[in-house]
Amino acid sequence: MEDIIRKELTEVEKSLMSKVDGIQIIACHRNLISVKVLKTKHRELTASIQFPKDYPESILLIEIKSKVFPPSLVNHISQICDQELKKYVGQKQVVLLIKFLRKFLDENPLLPCRDELTAVKKNILQEGVDSIKMKQKQGQVSVHVKQEQYFLKCTMVVPENYPIDRVDLKLDKHNFPSVMAYYFISQAKEFARQAVEAPLKRDPKKPEFKPSPHVQKVLEFLTKHCAKRYPIEMCPICGKRTLPENPEEIVTDMTHISYAERLYCGHLYHHGCLDKFMKTPPFHG
Repeated sequence: MEDIIRKELTEVEKSLMSKVDGIQIIACHRNLISVKVLKTKHRELTASIQFPKDYPESILLIEIKSKVFPPSLVNHISQICDQELKKYVGQKQVVLLIKFLRKFLDENPLLPCRDELTAVKKNILQEGVDSIKMKQKQGQVSVHVKQEQYFLKCTMVVPENYPIDRVDLKLDKHNFPSVMAYYFISQAKEFARQAVEAPLKRDPKKPEFKPSPHVQKVLEFLTKHCAKRYPIEMCPICGKRTLPENPEEIVTDMTHISYAERLYCGHLYHHGCLDKFMKTPPFHG
């Protein structure tokens, strides 16, 4: 056993860094091997490794730590590492483990927003009505939101350096008025931009700007404040639904009395109701 461990320690010291990109060997001793694995600033972890008494007939004793991942994710990574190492009982395992961790970070660009996506699924989307699908390797998140007969489908691509870089958004399909859909996606993109770009005029009273996570904010806006809200929004003047219950009956003529107008306050008005209100004293057309 000691001979095997000695050879493995030598391999780690001499060739691990040439075999695996983005790593830093912190310690390499008989009692402890510690290796930092870094993909990006928000995708990094450190593996502390010890040899059990009957190594390599038993798997390595590992402890995963991370300054950026939540404890639940760290525990999950530790568990899948144990499962992976069981495939290699009787073999040298250290290099295999580090390669596995590096591959895990490479192939999971959604890790930095894992908690945000969990919150969206748990607190924002309606179970049995809405859906969210994730393609880990592509860093894609697809959301399908429904409110009665209205729906909205969008795709979000999370960049490699999230949350330093902003997410990319695309509206795939919907049955809202085109003007409203344009507002939905444009405002969502603006929220993403504001999260990563400092304002042109800095407020000296506020702390220095730092890019912030924004996946949850963007998806909450598209879901709660757009797709879920506007199909049942009432006209503040007549008290009736501004949009028709059947999306196929949406009015596109901007001069029609039933045309839905969204004002800067965010509310929807019937064009006819608003026009009449604006022309009623003390207002004049």
